[in-house]
Amino acid sequence: MRRTGLDKPLLLAVLALVVPGLATLYSAGQTDFPTMAANIWQRQLIWLAMGTVGAVLIFRTIPRVLEWFTPVLYFGALALLVLTLLFGTGAGTAAGSQSWIAIGGVRLGQPTEFAKLATILMLARQLAGRREPPATLVALIPSAAIAAAPFVLTLLQPDLGSALVFPGIMFAMLFWVGVKPSLLFFVASPVISLAFAASTGLWGAWIVVLTLLLIWRRLYVVEGLVLWGANVFMGVVAVRLWTVLAPYQRNRILSFLNPEMDPRATGWNIIQSKVAIGSGGWFGKGFTEGTQKRLAFLPAQHTDFIFPVAAEEFGFRGVIIALSLFAFFFLVLIRIARQAVDSFSCVMVAGVAGMLFTHVVENIGMTVGVLPVTGIPLPFYSYGGSFMLVCLISIGLTLRVAWESRFGGYLQE
Repeated sequence: MRRTGLDKPLLLAVLALVVPGLATLYSAGQTDFPTMAANIWQRQLIWLAMGTVGAVLIFRTIPRVLEWFTPVLYFGALALLVLTLLFGTGAGTAAGSQSWIAIGGVRLGQPTEFAKLATILMLARQLAGRREPPATLVALIPSAAIAAAPFVLTLLQPDLGSALVFPGIMFAMLFWVGVKPSLLFFVASPVISLAFAASTGLWGAWIVVLTLLLIWRRLYVVEGLVLWGANVFMGVVAVRLWTVLAPYQRNRILSFLNPEMDPRATGWNIIQSKVAIGSGGWFGKGFTEGTQKRLAFLPAQHTDFIFPVAAEEFGFRGVIIALSLFAFFFLVLIRIARQAVDSFSCVMVAGVAGMLFTHVVENIGMTVGVLPVTGIPLPFYSYGGSFMLVCLISIGLTLRVAWESRFGGYLQE
C-alpha cells in the first residue's frame, strides 16, 4: 500500500492536541492524596493505541463502500441505544444515567459516542443525494428525523450533554450544504422559545418577534403556522419538560443561572472551575502545580473539567495556545471538506468538524460559566475510551478523504 500522501497538516494538528492533552491528563492525576485519576493517563494510552488501529483500518475503507453500508451502521447504532435504555448502567460522573453497555460488570463502551459518527454518515448519505440544498422546512424533515432519533434516545438515558451534540452535527452539515441561515434560525426557534419560557414577558416578546419574522420571510402558510405552533407548544409545555429532566440536570441549569445560590452543592462545580481558571493568571502555576487540582477541589478534573486544569497550570497564555490549536485543527478539516472529490465525503468531513466543534464549545463554555454544566468531554484532552475511539476513527475517515482528493483514486496495493 502506498504510504505517502497522508495529510501532514491534519496529522500535525491532531498530534499537537493529543500530546498536551495527554500531559494535562497526567497532571490531573497528580494530587496531594490518592484519587481514581492517579494513573488514568496510562489507560488513555491504551485507548490512543486502539483508536490509532481503528483509524488505520477505516483509512483503508473506500468511502463509497462506507456510504453503501451506512444504513446498517445507523440503525445498528439506534438499536444499541435502545438496548442501553433497557440494560445500560452508569459510571463515574454519570452514575445516575444509563449510558454504558456492560456485560458481567465490565463496561464495554458508550453507544452514544458511536451513534454520533453513525448519524454523521447517515446525514451525509441523505444530503449528498440531493441536487439542491433543502430550501423549505418540509425539505428539512428527513435530516431532522435522522438527528432526532439518537437525540431522543440519548436524552432519555438521561445524557443531556451528548444529546445536544446531535443537533450541533445536523446544523453544521445543513449549513455546509448551503441551507440558508434564516431557515436554520427558524428550525432552532422552538429551542429559543423553550429557553425564553422561564419568563412570561420574555417569551411573549419572543412570540411577537417571531410572528413578525415569519410574515417578513413569507414562508408557506402551512409551514409558518406549524413553526409558530411549535414555538407556542414549547412555551406551554416548558414546565412539563422541566419535570422530565433528572434532578441533577435541573440543578445544573439552576446553578448556571446563579452558582452562588448553593455554592457547596449545585454551584460547586462551576465556582471551582472559575476559581481554577482565574487563579492561573497570565502564565499559570506550572505543570502539575495547580492548587485547585492538587487539592481535588475541581470535580471530574480528568474528564468534564480537564480544561480548568490546563488553564490553572499554563495560564491565559496556555489557553490561547490551546484554542489556537483547535482553530487550526478545524481550519484543516474545512479545507479537506472543500477539496473532497465527492459530495458524500465532503459532507461527511463537515459533519466530523461539526461534532468535534460542538464538543469543544459545549465543554469550554460550561467550564467558564457561559453554558450550563452538561457533562461532555473535550476532544483529545478528556479521558474517555469510547469518545477517543470515535475521535481517532473520524480522523482516519478524514485522512482517507484527503488522500483521495490528492490522488483521485483508490489505495494502491
